[in-house]
Amino acid sequence: MNKDLSQLGANTFMATKWPMGFGRFNWQMYAKRPSFTLEDARAIEQSCPSVKSVAASDDEGGQKIVTATQETRPSVRVFGATPEYLETSGITVASGRFFGESEAVDGRHVAVVGLDVADALLPGQNPIGHEIRVKGRPFTIIGVLQRRGSFLGMMSMDNLVIMPLRSFQQLYGKARSLDLNIQAHDADLVNKAKDEVETLLRRRRDVGPLAENNFELHTNESMTQTFNQLSQVITIAGFGVCLLSLVVGGIGILNIMLVSVTERTKEIGIRKALGARKRRILGQFATEAVMLSLVGGAIGVGLGFGLAFLGRWMLGFPTLVPPWAVALSLGMSSGVGLIFGIYPAARAARLDPVEAMRSD
Repeated sequence: MNKDLSQLGANTFMATKWPMGFGRFNWQMYAKRPSFTLEDARAIEQSCPSVKSVAASDDEGGQKIVTATQETRPSVRVFGATPEYLETSGITVASGRFFGESEAVDGRHVAVVGLDVADALLPGQNPIGHEIRVKGRPFTIIGVLQRRGSFLGMMSMDNLVIMPLRSFQQLYGKARSLDLNIQAHDADLVNKAKDEVETLLRRRRDVGPLAENNFELHTNESMTQTFNQLSQVITIAGFGVCLLSLVVGGIGILNIMLVSVTERTKEIGIRKALGARKRRILGQFATEAVMLSLVGGAIGVGLGFGLAFLGRWMLGFPTLVPPWAVALSLGMSSGVGLIFGIYPAARAARLDPVEAMRSD
């Protein structure tokens, strides 16, 4: 996780309008906060001595990028940014170049793309100079980013397009708060730079001495803590859902096997009259319960593979279903079948053969 977060940019922290994390936030209150603008970015650069550079950016997910013959899945994240974004975000251009100040000011229709986008639209070709379309507008590829992999093992960081902020605002509008990537001169100056930025923003926004900040500052440490908390919540919630599913499935197996024992009472009586021992009857029904549970487990594994495929196809997530997860799923299914099938099996084994054969 620390490695993934470090890719956000060395010595960098973020200023945003919205909090990062999860919980019961007062979103109406946050919506009333002032938005970040390019003027804020320039003021920070000019007034905070510990700050080296500031990049302003906005983004929109779920976009489809097309060429004359190819198109991506609707999962590309489009960024609009100032030229400083190259330095503050930790990205590297593998071929071509990043856009410059004049292109940013003029709002030129140029773009830098991630390798996932380049491979999807122009497989086996040099993407530089080719035209792509974003929301129907033509953009010329001037650079391709070096591969970065996935963020926290989930979201691909190569499935993106970066264009000048002004060009982005022509497509998606200006009435949105920008995110500011703020880079200190040195790692030792990050906390000092953060204090300088906080003081400046409070003054620019007329925040009173005792009032809370009407903006958020995120460091790598705070983001690591947030994602750790999120990971714990997801783990606990997932465990709870799995446990509940197993119990519900087990009760279903219990009911099915009880019905099966009732319907096959005469068959059980005949088998016992012919010499079948209790242990054999017990084993038969326990095995049937395990097999029934395994069928359900196999269906669940199939659905898991299907969801993993959909996640990769629709969202661009680099999904993987490891063999140990399949083995664990089938093993737990067998265990549930055995545990919840014991009572019906024991009930079948205890039947009196004479009474069983008399049943209708």
